[in-house]
This record gives sequence, structure tokens and C-alpha cells, in this order.
Amino acid sequence: MPELPDITVYVEALRDRVVGATLDDVRLHTPFLLRSVDPPLSELIGRTVQDVSRLGKRIAFGFEGDLYAVLHLMIAGRLHWTPADARAKRRGRAALADFQFSTGMLTLTEAGTTRRASLYLARHAAALHEMDRGGLEVMASSVEEFGERLRRENHTLKRSLTDPRLFSGIGNAYSDEILHRARLSPVRLTSKLTDDEIARLRAATLSVLEEWTHRLRAEAAGEFPEQVTAFRPEMAVHGKFGQPCPVCGAPVQRIRYASNETNYCARCQTDGRLLADRALSRLLKSDWPRSLDELGA
Repeated sequence: MPELPDITVYVEALRDRVVGATLDDVRLHTPFLLRSVDPPLSELIGRTVQDVSRLGKRIAFGFEGDLYAVLHLMIAGRLHWTPADARAKRRGRAALADFQFSTGMLTLTEAGTTRRASLYLARHAAALHEMDRGGLEVMASSVEEFGERLRRENHTLKRSLTDPRLFSGIGNAYSDEILHRARLSPVRLTSKLTDDEIARLRAATLSVLEEWTHRLRAEAAGEFPEQVTAFRPEMAVHGKFGQPCPVCGAPVQRIRYASNETNYCARCQTDGRLLADRALSRLLKSDWPRSLDELGA
């Protein structure tokens, strides 16, 4: 799922291309994309885009007349831009919608067969504000505000960082990177954190999000970002199960649950202890290795 760095770069690219442009047409290729009824989609046609902004992990387009369109890409949704003077690439079944602006066409695609991406329309800024899950914007927060959010509910660090009601824009991928840089276990309870650990976690959060935003911005180099993915070779642990940790060389471990997984380094983050994987540890029971030493790593 595109997270804060990816969405930020998307928003910057879209601002350069559609702010000041008019929306000439919208073609929905699936009726399930649009999740609201008022205002109708037709009411946006012919209106000028006044702003594009990030709303958590969503992208909000502000139109004249105090109207808004909000895209949530979910896990597999991606955006593609075709300038007005270029021929649009055929996207096949992956295409969910085409937004024809006076400056070019924005196409929303979604890989796979599960359609989770969504489009909501809103009338007035107050309705847009209601879509905000209320997560803290970490980049503009103090260490006190960050700590208050962490301690608001007693959850694991992984769950708290990815809760949109607590923190804005952080998901599965960057939370793995943040916790690795902070050298903290993903299952550490927020109520057990010391003030020093909270400060360390906030510093890691800021540095990871800022570093990746700069990296993705430089990678796009002024072009529209087309290689948005949650799995990148430069990442330390996310998506790196079994590969060596770039800090200590120990094999990266994982916890799998539902359709997600958490990646971590046992040596850097859990004092060499292997965290129980819900599937494998139940299957292996007493044979489940408890440490890197037992694993032979």
C-alpha cells in the first residue's frame, strides 16, 4: 500500500500537472470504485482543480465550488499519467478509472482481482474533514505529542504505528523500517516504553519517512512516479525475509498474519529472540526455535 512518502510524491506530481486544469471527463470501468452518492460525479465535470493534498494514505483533489474527490489506493492501486499530447497506454482489466483533465489523463489501476481502491466525493471542506481518521502528522509533531499518541492505547508498536487513528500515513512497509532503525521489537507494548525509547522511535520515524520521501522524489526526477511499490531493494528488513540484516548480518525474520507480515531483525530488535509466527509456531509447537542460536544463525 502506498504510504506517506509514496503519497507525498504522488501529490507533488499531481499538483504540477492538474492544479489550474479543468476536469473534462471521467470514465469509470467498474461501478464499485465510487463509494458515495452526493455530490454526483457529473458535478465535477468542467470544474477547475484548486489543490491536491494528502489525507492520511489518501489523495484529495479540491475543485472550485468547494467540491472534493478522494482516492484511496489501498494495497494494489496505482496512478499513471499521460500528457495531453501523448497517446495513452492501454491498461486492460487493471484500469479502474480514467480522469481526463485539460492537461492530460490520470488513470487509476489496481493489480489482481480484488477491488479495494475507492473514490469518495465530498461537498464542502467539513465533509472532507470527516474523512480524516485523526492520525498525528508525525513530521510536524513534538516528542510530547508523539509519546501521547503512543501511550493513548496499550498496543504493540507495530499495531500502534499503523493505526490511522493514531498516526497518519504509516503502514506495513515503513513501520518495519522505522522499528528496525529504532532497534525496537514490533511486539513491544507501548505502555512499557521509556521516555528515551519514545524519543528514539520518533527520531527513527522522522528519519525514515524523510529519507524515503527524498529518495522517491529524486527517483521520479520530475516525471510522474510509475514505480510505486512497497518492496524496494534498499529497504533494510521489509520484504527481506531470510536475507542478511544490513546492520548485523543476521537473517531477517518475519511474523505472518492474515494477508500481512512483519519483518524484523532478531539480533537488532529482540535480543536474539524469535517472535512466534501464528502459523508456523502453532504447527511446530515445541520444535519452534526460540532464538537465533537455536535457529543456527
